[in-house]
Amino acid sequence: MNAHLESLEVAPVGTPRKARAVALVLVAAGAFAVAVGLRSDAPRVWTDLLVDGFLFVSIALAGLVFLAIQYLAGAGWWTAVRRVPEALMSLLPVAALPMLAVWFGRHELYPWTRPGVMAAEPAVAAKAAYLNEPFFLVRMVGFLGVWSLFAFLLRRASLAQDGQDVGDGLAQHRRMVRLSGGFIVVFAVTFSLASFDWLMSLDPRWTSTLFAVYTFAGLFLAGIAAISLIVVRLRQGALAGAVGGSHLHDLGKLLFAFSIFWAYIWVCQYLLIWYGNLSEEIPYYVVRTRGAWLPLFILVPMLNWLVPFLVLLPRAAKRNPRVLAGAAAVVLAGSWLNLYVIAAPAVLPSPRLGPLELLITAGYAGLFFLAATRSLGRAPLLARNDPFLGESLRHHA
Repeated sequence: MNAHLESLEVAPVGTPRKARAVALVLVAAGAFAVAVGLRSDAPRVWTDLLVDGFLFVSIALAGLVFLAIQYLAGAGWWTAVRRVPEALMSLLPVAALPMLAVWFGRHELYPWTRPGVMAAEPAVAAKAAYLNEPFFLVRMVGFLGVWSLFAFLLRRASLAQDGQDVGDGLAQHRRMVRLSGGFIVVFAVTFSLASFDWLMSLDPRWTSTLFAVYTFAGLFLAGIAAISLIVVRLRQGALAGAVGGSHLHDLGKLLFAFSIFWAYIWVCQYLLIWYGNLSEEIPYYVVRTRGAWLPLFILVPMLNWLVPFLVLLPRAAKRNPRVLAGAAAVVLAGSWLNLYVIAAPAVLPSPRLGPLELLITAGYAGLFFLAATRSLGRAPLLARNDPFLGESLRHHA
């Protein structure tokens, strides 16, 4: 086993030239679509940029959340796949830049930034101390900055653990546990505020006390789906001897469980607003359950819950790489559509789904592929000196 581990440690993931070329083409095509779209239909493009920006920040942030939860729980099963959520976590600075670019489209997206809106609506004017452009930008930079800082510190400790002896490796592990504890507290506050700022304030009259929990459920569900997809791909290559059916089974159980949790929060928010029947809450659902928005509204829980629930219910399905990858891909599509249904009705009169959305999303995916493979290629695929590595490698035995 030791010889095999050494071969894995010195074999980080390389990016095939063809795959890298395709990713660069996708990035260029996405940038071209943005440039053309801003000239012809700016509100649509800024909506797409917000949806894609929030989704990919969420996936990157989910890698950090996943790491923190495993460290704090003292889990051992996941150590063989630790580099995957680390790679997602390392994407935070990359994801932050496109998200910051949304600031330049604020007048198209956020009505409270337009002159006269605050004075015309007392309910919105009451939030002026919080909803103002300078403070909004400061918060946006602060949230993305502090998340990126935690990602940097955890990644640095992880890489430092690789180059030390077992005793020092244990010290770095304890350092990562402490960083995880601090991050979880900061994350709970900052992500709740970011969800309000970037999504809920698209309609500053609307309010929901469950919205932060709802967006967190979507974040973690999309993150587990992304981790599962990457692990399945690596299991076909460099991690074939380290990741077994039990690791896939655990990832499948997490994807299955959090699809149910997401659906529970989705239903709770809808039912609370429906039977509360308050004038400041119901317009959100009135718009989304009528006309051309209704089919998309119904499709979201089918992709995020019904499909993964039915597909991953059998034990064998969770251990099947193709089935798990397929369910994860459906969940990622549902996560994108969920954010579109949250954001687009506040900006656009009707759904506009076409080549523009496909190209912009593909551009983001290409950028993330390049950044993720770069991260995976800068460190051994198995974390050296992790005190739980042996337990994880025996997990599938």
